[in-house]
Order: sequence, then structure tokens, then C-alpha cells
Amino acid sequence: MDKIIEYYSRKDVQKHILSIAKNRELAVKFGEQGFGKRPDMLQFENDIIELVNSGATSFHFSEELWSDPLLLEAGMNKRQLDNLRIGWDLIIDVDSADFEYSRYATFLIIEALKFHNLKNFSLKFSGNKGFHIGIPFKAFPKKVNDVETKLLFPEGPRVIASYLKYIIKDHLTAHLLKGETIDSLLKSSGLNREELVKGGMFNPFALVDIDTVLISNRHMFRAPYSVNEKSGLVSLPIDFASILDFSKEDASFDKVDAKLGYLDNFKEGEATHLITQAFDWNQKLPSQTSEKIEETKNHVYQEVGNAIPENLFPPCMKIGLSGLADGKKRFLFILLNFLNNAGYGEKEIENLVFSWNKKNPEHLRENYITAQLSWHKRQKQKILPPNCDNQQYYIGLQICKPDNFCKFIKNPVHYAIRKNKMEEEKKRKSTKKK
Repeated sequence: MDKIIEYYSRKDVQKHILSIAKNRELAVKFGEQGFGKRPDMLQFENDIIELVNSGATSFHFSEELWSDPLLLEAGMNKRQLDNLRIGWDLIIDVDSADFEYSRYATFLIIEALKFHNLKNFSLKFSGNKGFHIGIPFKAFPKKVNDVETKLLFPEGPRVIASYLKYIIKDHLTAHLLKGETIDSLLKSSGLNREELVKGGMFNPFALVDIDTVLISNRHMFRAPYSVNEKSGLVSLPIDFASILDFSKEDASFDKVDAKLGYLDNFKEGEATHLITQAFDWNQKLPSQTSEKIEETKNHVYQEVGNAIPENLFPPCMKIGLSGLADGKKRFLFILLNFLNNAGYGEKEIENLVFSWNKKNPEHLRENYITAQLSWHKRQKQKILPPNCDNQQYYIGLQICKPDNFCKFIKNPVHYAIRKNKMEEEKKRKSTKKK
């Protein structure tokens, strides 16, 4: 502990830790005792050494930026969090049991970012076997698909991380299999074959973890120049151009040169291309948009001869149709695709959409709705609305209130079609009895 106290007593270290503390929630770890109270904030350099003298071993900050972090409470709903959040920084967390794997995966992500015209971002060693690539909130556009970017948490970071994984997958696979076989990797990693090979294809992310699912509200990352208790090394900011030359020994206490900052390197709007491309890619995924219903496409459409009654709609559609304060444009996108697949004709869709808009506390502009209706009329193919597990839509809009039937379906259209078939079957049986 004396060594840790001596290290955190350095003014240059205190300065860099404090430099990113503004508008962030703080979590302090006290060795094996775990984390201290939350929410907390760091306001002065002297607070750091006072906490260390009380047993603090590391400092962790929220990815999200808050108007007042001390107003955060456990169990807050999305609207409450959205009202407090003023932004979020993207932290891409790369980790692996093998340090070399982490380092090369990080190199590939850096190359992918450069391909998307990003030149200003931050990189730091996690302090153990991974790396944290950081892109400040100001590098992103104010809106994505007409949604305020500050509201796209955790969806935004998840979508971008997934997109980057998709981009680097083939290159990472080639690198990991260089001079190796599946059997040799199974032996060295301790993984089972089902983890390393999925659907007959090698899965590089069984060996290198790039966090997507675990990104959540009030998600924390280790502060730059903070100590990693497991390794005894420092979470050290480094020049991303030298990633392949970095050695963990460079992060030992006696070698730390606190010159580089973290999340202080950005150009406003520079990440616009990255986030728009990521969301466009995400919407084209079969699991998100155009996944076919279990039956063939033509068979399903033949079965939906007449418009499915609203009482057979899934809960999410019923809630949305009752009127929304926020997310109306996103819901309109869902609604048009849903109705188009649920047997509704052009005039029926138009009447229902304008009727829905009147129920909204603040109406969408009529010319906006007309433009969306016109665009959908011109589409030759029917596209399903996003699947139920798409975080940006139903959950993000707070209209996902599943009933007992929801667990059997993947898409709102599936729900309505199956409910409709059940009702038709009941009517047939009732008619036969008579």
C-alpha cells in the first residue's frame, strides 16, 4: 500500500485523473473490500490522495456524462436517466487471456477507425491484458437518424462495437490461425469446441473479447493512470501509433511517464461517418430487420388477406398507438413496416397513422408523415420492422411490455400473424359445432 500511496501522491498523476472527472460519476475501489458508495464525484486533486490514504486503490468513471452525477439513484428508469445524461464517450474495451491477442485486435480496430476518417482518439492500456480505445462525445454528431445522440446509450456504443467486430473479424481470424490449428488453440485456451467454432466457422471473439452486451447504463471504466489491483500495473495512456510496440512493463510504477492525456484528443463531428455507418449496417442485419418469418415470404403474405384487427396487435404496438411523448419518428418507422406486413392497404395505413398522430402530446408535422407514407408506397419489397431484441427500438421507446405470448415470437409481425391464425381457427371450430 505504501507504494500505491507514493504513486498517487504524484501531482502529474492526480492532474490526469482529475482531468476527465467533470460530469462523470465516480466509483472508488478499496482493494479486496470492493467499491465504495455510489454515486460519488471527484472535484479536487487533493481528494485523490485523501481517498488513497483511506484505502482506495483505483478510480473508475462513468462512460456517460451527467448534468449532476450526484442525482443518480439505483433503479432509475430510462426517461430519468435520459434527462440527467448530457452525453457519453465511446470506450471500446478489448480484452483477452492472451495479451498479444488483445494488442493485435486493438491494432485492427485502430485501423478500422482510421478507415472511417478518425484521426483523433485516445488509447490506454487497461492495466492487465487489454486496452481501452476512447472517442469523446463531441466527436459524434448531435443526432443520428433524427434521434439525439445523447439518448443513444447504451445502444450507440453497442452498435458501434458490434460493427467494428464485424469489420475486423476476418483479419483477426487470419492472424489467430497463423501457424495454429483449431486443436492447438483449444488446448492453449482451455475453451471447448462449441465456443471456438460456431456454425462451422472459427469464432475469434471466443479468444478476444470486445465488450458489447455488458455495456449498460452507469457503465464504468478504469481511470487513466489508475492502478489495476490484479496486475499491480497502471492503466496507462499510450500513443495509438505505437500499439504493436507496447509492452506491459511500460506500465509499471517506476516507468510511468504521465505525459499523455485520455479522452482529450478529438475533432468535433469527426466520428459522424463511423456512427452513421454503424447504424446503417445494424439496420441491414437479418436479425434486426429483414429476417423472414418461419414460413416462406409468399406463404405468409397469402395468409394475411385482410387487415389484422388492432386487438390482435402485440403489446408494443398497442402502447405505441396510444400516443408517445418521445421517439415518434422511430415508432412511425416501426408502424409503417408492421402495418404493411399485417394486411393493411395504403388508405388503411394512412388513416391509422394520422389517427395515431393526433393522440401524441406533440404531433409530428403532417408533411413529414406524408413524405414517409409516400416513400413506403414506392417500396417494392415488404420489410419487417426491427426484431423484438433490437435495443434501439422497443426497449429504447419504453413500449416493450411483453405478455405471455411474446416469449414465443421474434418480431411484432410474427405475434399478430400467429394471434390472427389462432382466432381464425377458433372461428372455424365454432362454426363446425353449430
